[in-house]
Parts: sequence; structure tokens; C-alpha cells
Amino acid sequence: MVSGAAGLALPVAGCGAGRDRWNEAVAETWAALSAGASLGELVRYATLAANSHNTQPWRFSATENAVTIMPDLSRRTPVVDPDDHHLFVSLGCAAENLSIAAEARGRRATVTVDAAGDGRVAIALEPAPAAETPLFVAIPERQCTRSDYDGRAVPADDLAKLEEAARVDGVDVVMIADPARMVAVLDYVVAGNTRQVEDPAFVAELTEWLRFNAGQAAETRDGLYTAASGNPTTPAWLGRLVFPWVFSAGSENDRYRRQIRSSSGIAVFVARAEGKAGWVAAGRSYQRFALQATALGIRNAFVNQPVEVPAVRAEFAAWLGLGRRPDLVVRFGYAPPMPKSLRRPVADVMA
Repeated sequence: MVSGAAGLALPVAGCGAGRDRWNEAVAETWAALSAGASLGELVRYATLAANSHNTQPWRFSATENAVTIMPDLSRRTPVVDPDDHHLFVSLGCAAENLSIAAEARGRRATVTVDAAGDGRVAIALEPAPAAETPLFVAIPERQCTRSDYDGRAVPADDLAKLEEAARVDGVDVVMIADPARMVAVLDYVVAGNTRQVEDPAFVAELTEWLRFNAGQAAETRDGLYTAASGNPTTPAWLGRLVFPWVFSAGSENDRYRRQIRSSSGIAVFVARAEGKAGWVAAGRSYQRFALQATALGIRNAFVNQPVEVPAVRAEFAAWLGLGRRPDLVVRFGYAPPMPKSLRRPVADVMA
């Protein structure tokens, strides 16, 4: 495993000045939590959570004894996420990070969701013995590693630890390691991916959130940095011009076939209740899974196409046999780390 600072040794393409700004931003973003962390520092750790397209669709407010995470609807992705499902999953991921970090610094966290209102997540904090867990240590190490894995099987004991970590009230996790069932999931990924890539609106929205070089990534500190998924970097103007022409269903499907076939397994997260509270719970469950995976040296990445395209989602739900909407699809396995993504400064996300 590689920390944010150690990850700077990874090769990153781009001009020297942009690369230097990106390296500085990575070190700042992923720095370890101080011993006497302020609420602002806890918020920074919350923002290290997984989130859709790295849009960071949240705003935070803090008092002495509570932090509230509010949806930032200005950062919606209405094509890929028309009902804001992924947005509220992202809030759940951030809430879990903050809860784990708070408990490591002597504050017990209680999480509630305003399901009938705007879906904000309230985290009440009260004094408690500090408890640094492996999940806490993993927070600055975690990333969605969008690369080929090495195909090694995850030991049964570690699979059990992943399932145990992901156990959150109201969420079921379906673990799939059988090769035949993984190929079946791959078929749903390809079906969903084909529909998305052939939709000009989807491609346009994705292009807006791509960051084509280190300097652009350091300037915005959000979005999907192309080097973080193993893709080449270019000047931003050229990337925006060329990407829609080179982004094809055929090449993307080949990449997903290779990546899923190289994975150790797939985890599907399914909330028992539809709506904001269920989606937040799914995010909390996934974040715990991802942190436990990181602690075990296991990488993971989303392959959410089967849950993002409604027609494919209905077929996928029927295949799972749970009678409910599946929320997240995640592949996992072993691989070296990729370059880090960035986060906006705490001052930019505080209400």
C-alpha cells in the first residue's frame, strides 16, 4: 500500500510546472490526520471518500458537537445519475469516513439522514475513548484503482473480513467469485457501457468531468484525472476536442472485459430501502468495504454500468434474485496503486 505522499513517486505525464502543482496538491490532500484534529481536519478526511466522477457533491457545516453533510446539487451529473442516487451514495461514503476519523480522535459518531427532506446527513459527536482501527489507517491509502488486476484469488479469511466490514444496517452485499457468475456480470457491464458510450449526452457530461493533465487536475482539484485510470495526458483543449471521437464502445468494452477477467471477485451492494436513506446506507457500507480492502492490500474499482442504465438495471436485479434495486457494483483484486485523485480545499466545501 502507498500513502498519498509516497504515491508521488508514481510517474505522471505532463509539463513540469503542472506536475509540480499536482504533486503538491496530492501531498496536501492525502496528508495523515493530526493527533489533535480539528473539525476542519475531520471534514478533510470525510472528503477523501469515494464519490461519483469525483464531483465531490457535498457541503459541510460544523458546530462543536456535530457535522452536517448537505447535498451540493450544483455538482449533479444528471445524465448518468438522473435521480441523484450516486450523489447520496457519495454522501454516505463521506459520512462513514468522518465517523471513523472522529472515533479515532475520541469522538463517538451517530449518523442520521433527513430522508423526508433534502437528504442531508447529520453526524452527532460525543466524547469517547479514541479508537484507531485498520479502517481509519486506510483512509489516506484508499483509492479506486482503475487498472488491470493480477487475477490472484482473495483468501477466504480476507473475503470474510470484507463482508464483515461492509455490514451496515439496511444493506446486503452479494459477493461473487465464481468465474461463470463474474462473466455474467461482465455481460451486464458491457450492455450498460455500450448504451452509455453511444449516448452523446453521456459522453458530453463525462468529458466535462475529465481532467486531461496534471495542471488542469491541480487547478480544479476535482473530476477524473486521466492518468489516474492509466490513460495518456494531453492539453485540456485537445483532450476536450479529441475525446468524444476516440471514446468508443468497442475499446471501452474490451477494457472492461480485460479488467473484470483479471479481478478476484465482484461485490454488489443492495440497500433494503429505496430512497435517500437507503442510498446513504449503501455508501457507508461500500466505504467500509473499500477501507477494509485497502487494509488487506486489495484494490477495488466501480463497474456501475449495470445499475446506471435503467433497462439493464432491471435485468441485473432479476438476475441477482433479490427483488430490489442494486446500488453499486465493485470489482476487487490485487494491483499496484495508480496516481491519486485530488479534493477541493476544506474552505471550498464548508457552508
